[in-house]
Amino acid sequence: MPTITTNDLKNGMHLDIENNLFQVTDFQHVKPGKGHAFVRTTLRNSRTGANVERTFRAGEKVERAMIDKREMNFLYRDGEDYVFMDNESYDQMNVAPDSLGDAVHYLLESNNVVLQMYGTEIVGVDLPAAVELDIAETEPGLQGDRVSGATKPATLVTGLVVQVPLFVNPGETIKVDTRSGDYLSRA
Repeated sequence: MPTITTNDLKNGMHLDIENNLFQVTDFQHVKPGKGHAFVRTTLRNSRTGANVERTFRAGEKVERAMIDKREMNFLYRDGEDYVFMDNESYDQMNVAPDSLGDAVHYLLESNNVVLQMYGTEIVGVDLPAAVELDIAETEPGLQGDRVSGATKPATLVTGLVVQVPLFVNPGETIKVDTRSGDYLSRA
């Protein structure tokens, strides 16, 4: 693996530290009046999701983990697993839902996603900022109910429950923000 110095750190970069995979979420170069400069970082463990704060000496060498981003097409569910097809090699791969995290709430068949892979392990999923999903179940909108800002729960076809305005009806398609899981608008 390539070795870099802590002076070359950037947000989003992956590091291999003590056989654990970490993603840099924040870093700050600090040069105190006395003493040596150092780099204060916030790292997210890609396997557990836990955040760790760690301080490195300026210029210290760390192992950079090479993450392969592959565009995959979600084909179907096979029991609990999700089946993806690589868009370049057409190889199919079964993926456990816990490897995908919250992305399972936004996946529809034949959608393309980018899987971040470290060797054969999936460490992340790149989704579009918003997806369009159909509402499977919600209370119907009532005529004359015009309370401003009022919401009701709606269950989407993927099983995700979001708060939607009162005028949204079952069977409609809505846009959902994949970062926060919030309703954006009707599609």
